[in-house]
Amino acid sequence: MSAFSERRSKGKRSGIDFALAFSAPPSKKAKFQFRPLNLFKSFTTASSSSSSRARDPFVAMGNALARLFGGIKASTSEVSSEKTLGFGQYKSLVVVGETSKPDARLVTRKGLDARSVVEKVPAYKRLYEETKRRDERLSSLNFELKLAEDEILGLRKTAHIIDVEDEEEEKNVNDLFCPLTEEDEEEVHSALYVGNDRHTILVTHESSNIEITKEIIRCLSPGGWLNDEVINLYLELLKERERRQPERFLKCHFFNTFFYKKLIGGKGGYDYKAVKRWTTQKKLGYSLIDCDKIFVPVHKGNHWCLAVINVKQKSFQYLDSLGGMDGLALQSLAKYLVDEAWDKNNVEMDTHLWKQETVSHPRQRNGYDCGMFMLKYIDFYSRGISLCFSQEDMEYFRKRTVKEILSLRAE
Repeated sequence: MSAFSERRSKGKRSGIDFALAFSAPPSKKAKFQFRPLNLFKSFTTASSSSSSRARDPFVAMGNALARLFGGIKASTSEVSSEKTLGFGQYKSLVVVGETSKPDARLVTRKGLDARSVVEKVPAYKRLYEETKRRDERLSSLNFELKLAEDEILGLRKTAHIIDVEDEEEEKNVNDLFCPLTEEDEEEVHSALYVGNDRHTILVTHESSNIEITKEIIRCLSPGGWLNDEVINLYLELLKERERRQPERFLKCHFFNTFFYKKLIGGKGGYDYKAVKRWTTQKKLGYSLIDCDKIFVPVHKGNHWCLAVINVKQKSFQYLDSLGGMDGLALQSLAKYLVDEAWDKNNVEMDTHLWKQETVSHPRQRNGYDCGMFMLKYIDFYSRGISLCFSQEDMEYFRKRTVKEILSLRAE
């Protein structure tokens, strides 16, 4: 699903695509090593070799940069054997080294001591600027460079570093990444891969009347797109978890996947009457304006996003694991909260001065984990902790979600 995938058709190349590759040598202080920068529609005639491989613009550009910088000497065969990394693999750019505060007590999610360092001027950017001064043709890469930089900075901001002085948050993080037992692993494997009867009912959640069959739960296998049943059942389990331990979790309301579509599905769009009876005191036992957070799943056809109403903080958030924004969704929810407060509590609420928060949050690096990211945004926020996870955790979170659904209990 990468926007930077190669586009080739009948031997022709179109558009400007590029990839950067870096590697960090095994030293305490990490340094970036530059590898060839690949361009389409640039340097396509840089090499006059009769070899078809030598005429490839990938190799031509690599050789051109090698000559420019003078520090990279590689033959055509060596260049062709290099592995070029795509933007989905930029996790390696979050470098572990030393900080200016060597005594700072930090802990990673795995409990390992770490000190992070972020280079003020990234090596790839410095090399790009130097090259651009020599060849104005590279000025067309400004847009792609900005995207790459945003990706790198996003990864750095979501590194798994938690201040251990916050004992409650550390305990929550440890719980969130608790390894599955061998018995759990076997149970998960059996649910996902053993047996051919897809209609076999694995569990039934009585209060919501949601049934999970083998076919339904297999959306949690690697590469699967999460469905309504799995998402809605997991949200029910999160609410039950809060009721079991109200002192440990924030007071939240978890709307199901059908709410937002119903809210904006009227003839004129927004339709409060369509969802007016979803939140009566008799059904919930509480009022929405008394909650800390309200979570609203937003489905964009083939992509899951999350809207958050922070009632106590008087703000709205929109979390998209692909980096998108939907201001209209937040406007609809602001209007909904005003109508809800007046209808259920006879309270005039003014949301015009509420903030629309833009927060750094983990991003997906593929085309199928959006639903899992959305569930983890909700899980972490309902605990009152930061979003300290990444794409690399999705395989574990999928297995953990299977285990929690089979036991009908979120931990």
